[in-house]
Amino acid sequence: MIGFMLVMVPLVFVFNGLSKHNWLEAFLFALAVAVGLTPEMLPMIVTVNLSKGAIAMSKKKVIVKRLNAIQNFGAMDVLCTDKTGTITEGKIVLEKHMDVSGNENDEILDLAFLNSFYQTGLKNMMDLAILERTEHVGRVHAVEDFHKVDEVPFDFHRKRMSVVVEDSGGGRLLITKGAVEEILAICSKVEVKGEVLERTPQHDAKRKTMIDQLNAQGFRVVALAYKWLHDGGPEPAVGVKDESNMTLKGFLAFLDPPKESAQAALTALEQHHVAVKILTGDNDLVTQTVCRQVGLPVNEILLGNAIEAMDDSQLGEAAEKTTVFAKLAPEHKERIIRVLRDRGHVVGFMGDGINDAPALRAADVSVSVNTAVDIAKESSDIILLENSLLVLEEGVQEGRRVFGNIIKYIKMAASSNFGNMFSMLGASLILPFVPMLPIQVLVNNLLYDFSQTAIPSDSVDAEWLERPRKWAIGEIRRFILFIGPISSIFDYLTFALMLFVFKSAGNPALFHTGWFVESLFTQTLIIHVIRTNKVPFLQSKPSRALLLTSLAIALVGIALPYSPLAGLLGLVPLAPIYWAYLAGMMLLYMLLTQVVKTWFFRKFGE
Repeated sequence: MIGFMLVMVPLVFVFNGLSKHNWLEAFLFALAVAVGLTPEMLPMIVTVNLSKGAIAMSKKKVIVKRLNAIQNFGAMDVLCTDKTGTITEGKIVLEKHMDVSGNENDEILDLAFLNSFYQTGLKNMMDLAILERTEHVGRVHAVEDFHKVDEVPFDFHRKRMSVVVEDSGGGRLLITKGAVEEILAICSKVEVKGEVLERTPQHDAKRKTMIDQLNAQGFRVVALAYKWLHDGGPEPAVGVKDESNMTLKGFLAFLDPPKESAQAALTALEQHHVAVKILTGDNDLVTQTVCRQVGLPVNEILLGNAIEAMDDSQLGEAAEKTTVFAKLAPEHKERIIRVLRDRGHVVGFMGDGINDAPALRAADVSVSVNTAVDIAKESSDIILLENSLLVLEEGVQEGRRVFGNIIKYIKMAASSNFGNMFSMLGASLILPFVPMLPIQVLVNNLLYDFSQTAIPSDSVDAEWLERPRKWAIGEIRRFILFIGPISSIFDYLTFALMLFVFKSAGNPALFHTGWFVESLFTQTLIIHVIRTNKVPFLQSKPSRALLLTSLAIALVGIALPYSPLAGLLGLVPLAPIYWAYLAGMMLLYMLLTQVVKTWFFRKFGE
């Protein structure tokens, strides 16, 4: 604003003559124009829009931690999400506990209970399912003779965790459970019908077939192994090095059914041009089965070990066409989101676990659930009180609605002020006095800004909500350049009207009043043309609040020249015929703007 004033002050003197104005009047005039051209209302409009969106979403059981996340929802074109708890119920049930031959075996359940019960880390849903199953079948008493000695916590690279327990006789047992591939990698033996045997490729092939069949049915399979350590006495702490030469005991099969609402939500997101990608640490066959059940097309599956062999360029190309990413470590999820963002996508991520925290921080908009771990909720922009993709789809719509109203204000304010700038400069060239008093500029701007405060309540065209919306400064600038000068045409018509019809060359107050009223009307009423790409009022109706504020400001503009405030503002009464001229110009202005706007959108798009 200061820079603009430095330009305006000299222009005022050049165009009007130094002798006709003092420095204070010139400074106030430049200040008034500069205030009118400064988007001082933009922060308020943006904040009110976002706050209204946050309130609307809170009614749908969504807590918005960061207001700008609502706007990012509207721009989001890729949603990356974990599988568990988003497209599945997140209620994992232990369905099978079986030996290496596929037969039910309660000893496997006993060892799994010891492993899950004695670990001190965060118990995941599979641990809770094991504990619940053990209690349900009444086998908790079967492990009462064991107590914990040590543990090796879970990490996302080993994908397994171990505990050491000691029985009443002093024997120490290392129990390890984890992903099938990682457990098999540390086992040199296998227990078959109570007998410990060396592993053979033939039997491994049969077990792999059995696991693949379970995965294809939607079961998540975890392997369990054990090893007896030397008995009693002090010994070094157990570490990762001890997870070797173990004996494969059997498998645990968990089921997490897909949500009934998942398919409808995924379809709705697709219709709104949001691509959904699954990023999971689970098995690829299980993930593919679940995706097929909810109707999510699986074009390609990319595994974590393949990602490690790719550079960012290769991963970016693969990520564009890949729907499912499986067997991922936390850094893989973060990297996928980062390369998608680098390729121009606005990326959202939904997750609820410790391993999701890096990806949540990397995303443009991060979403978690109220039952998530603390670090996931802390890293998220939005918290869902109900874990549903349907709520996310509604959030996308609300985000686009908010962004649409923000863009409306920018287009209205910028194009109007851009036209006013030309009018001010042109009037200064032809008039022997300032075209409008500083106080009139400020009041005009104040009234116009007041009429804009109802924009957050306005509706948005359905077409605007159909696809993601991003900041496009070039498009806004083009709109301003085409639409803004239209108001100047009618400003100059008003100048001619006041000078040649109402003979105001020797009556600056009359000129000021005529342009003050016309400027206020054009700025206020043109809102209803610019607010929609359709025909205003007929095809797209404004909100009641926006209509009422526009009418209220128009009535104020009519009343001010005849009010007690007229003298203070430098206004004088206008002849009745002026209002007929004004009505005609307003009609022509709105028609011309509608014609140019329609041509503009046909040529350049929305």
